[in-house]
Amino acid sequence: MGRGILLAVTAGAAALLVVIALLQASGGGTRAGMAAQPRITVNQVGYVPDGPKRATLIAQAQAALAWRLLDTEGKEVASGMTRPAGVDPTARLNVHVIDFSGFTQAGEGYRIEADGEVSFPFAIGRGFYEALARDALNYFYPVRSGIAIDGAIAGEAYARPAGHISAPGKGEINQGDRGVPCLSPERSERVYGVPWTCDYTLDVTGGWYDAGDHGKYLVNGGISVAQLMSAYERALYVDGASFAHFADGALAIPEAGNGVPDVLDEARWELEFLLKMQVPEGKPLAGMAHHKVHDTEWTGLPSLPHEDDKQRRLHRPSTAATLNLAAVAAQGARLFVKYDPAFANRLLKAAERAWHAAQAHPDLHAPETDNMGGGPYADDDVADEFYWAAAELFITTGAVHYRDALVASPYFRGDVFRDNGFDWAFVAPLGRMSLSLVPNALSAEEIAFFRASIVEAGRRFAALQEERAFGQIYVPSNGEYGWGSNHSFAQIGTIVARAYDYTRDPRLREAALEGADYLLGRNALGISYITGYGSHYAQNQHSGWFAHQVDPSLPHPPKGALAGGPNAALQDPFAAERLAGCAPQRCYIDDIESWSTNEITINWNAALAQFAAFLAEQ
Repeated sequence: MGRGILLAVTAGAAALLVVIALLQASGGGTRAGMAAQPRITVNQVGYVPDGPKRATLIAQAQAALAWRLLDTEGKEVASGMTRPAGVDPTARLNVHVIDFSGFTQAGEGYRIEADGEVSFPFAIGRGFYEALARDALNYFYPVRSGIAIDGAIAGEAYARPAGHISAPGKGEINQGDRGVPCLSPERSERVYGVPWTCDYTLDVTGGWYDAGDHGKYLVNGGISVAQLMSAYERALYVDGASFAHFADGALAIPEAGNGVPDVLDEARWELEFLLKMQVPEGKPLAGMAHHKVHDTEWTGLPSLPHEDDKQRRLHRPSTAATLNLAAVAAQGARLFVKYDPAFANRLLKAAERAWHAAQAHPDLHAPETDNMGGGPYADDDVADEFYWAAAELFITTGAVHYRDALVASPYFRGDVFRDNGFDWAFVAPLGRMSLSLVPNALSAEEIAFFRASIVEAGRRFAALQEERAFGQIYVPSNGEYGWGSNHSFAQIGTIVARAYDYTRDPRLREAALEGADYLLGRNALGISYITGYGSHYAQNQHSGWFAHQVDPSLPHPPKGALAGGPNAALQDPFAAERLAGCAPQRCYIDDIESWSTNEITINWNAALAQFAAFLAEQ
């Protein structure tokens, strides 16, 4: 059993036999230790007093069952009957909903008892989402590249030397990311079909490591830094929003106390790296951004950044990467002008260079074949990136030609919200949400349209949630949970939260709060997908240096790290062998080898940070 597993003492052998039978009969997805999960799944951290409070019971009974809410001493403080919900299609389990929303007394150690089972404990109160917002934001410092991680700041377990400053190479000196050349023509021809290369090297030190490997990617770094800045920007313009998580001194970072909001300091670490990835003036494809930088071959587990002895290479620039740079540099320019006008000017110049370069090279795409040593992040439809970049540049500059590009985009008035919210491959919602929030030169009617579209999307997600017995706010139309499904929960939660910002509709607030329950344990596996939160949480995510599972001298991922979550495609061999035939919501295993279900990435934690910042205000 994993760390933190807590079985209720009143749950006897009969209850365990029932859950084993239910899991075995429901179409796969079992794993070691999973049969001992409680059949009552709850938000293992807690519920706010004036919010929705629901749990899900896995039981074979078709009729309603009695439930009791117990306090920390085992005394009954509320009771009622379950609502039978039939078989949940994503879990393939017969379930009941337990609704105890009417109970509002704050306290610790509450449990739900029903059908011979007792849930994990939880609180009713406030404060836990504030902690989650801070921890989700603090995730980024320990994954910085090019800087020694200070144990006095991040925690001694996370201290390490700077990664990719220099390392011993094989046959030659590897300078890490100080002077990285491009792929060789021979390698490029195998990847791109043409012998592309360059005659320069770039210092691309800094930035954040993308996931559990040593790669740094423009498109994933772009959406990640955008969401951190957007969380801060929301606090600037939404009445009642809190700066508490973003203020100078709020985070565990070296820059705390420098007079700049900590979230902007953290964003700058990535923005500086993104600027370094831009092709220099006078070179072919000048102004474009290299798609990524990483090792020429995959590293194993464990693999600490400062010990990486493999050669690094710049990969061919792409239109998607260039437009990501344009969008986030434009957004950063307006946020940093108050604190560092010179940096803001650098950002804006880079953004405009990138925009013009992308217009000159609108179809330079990253292929799926570029997958040796790092992920391909392939994307051959960049209409959404053009829209997002035009939106951020127009907000910052007010220039007519950016407005013209916006109006010409199919996303200007079109639907930009998909059933997974949004991700690095589809960023049009970022443009829509910025245009709806940040003062700009669009007409009042156009901004009202954008806000109405966000409200409509939020209500659509909330309506889908009402049909799901685990309170899922992510309801994919094909019924299958995809890679990073937990990230979709956070992204959709952010959309619903913004809809609430614009309406103050209590139903939207409830939907956002209940959507968080799934991530914190109210799911078919009864696991909190956020490390350090709950009684039973993910802690063996795929990582080369948060790799305690394979090397006990190394730490688990830091508190507040979001696991990727159920992925019905099972792309890694470890999950494919153990989870064949799994129900979509149960295609997950907390093992470091399962990179397709248990990865950690900067874009997933950025989504969690933005969502948690809203939750903390509730």
